[in-house]
Amino acid sequence: MVRINWTFQAKGDLKNIAEYISKDSKLYAKLQITRLKTRTRILKTQPRSGKIVPEINIDNIRELTEGSCRIIYKIVENNQIDILTIHHSARDLTRKQLTFRIVKKT
Repeated sequence: MVRINWTFQAKGDLKNIAEYISKDSKLYAKLQITRLKTRTRILKTQPRSGKIVPEINIDNIRELTEGSCRIIYKIVENNQIDILTIHHSARDLTRKQLTFRIVKKT
């Protein structure tokens, strides 16, 4: 089974998403964060289930979508995936710097 790590960038993205949504609804903010985290569970058994990120075009940098969010991850090894960022699909990804420091292992 694959270990999923969250970078500081991805954890910060989750926090920002929750803060933004909670201005209207704390309940919906919590539900959205749960949906995003749940969506990544598929990677434990199917790490290549996401598509290659077109802006980056590297085989081991892939993405899953959940609603309007892109969950961008890197296949580091056969047993390790790093979640790099959670990015709103309407925004330009090329303007975002992706960081690779790990904050949490699940």
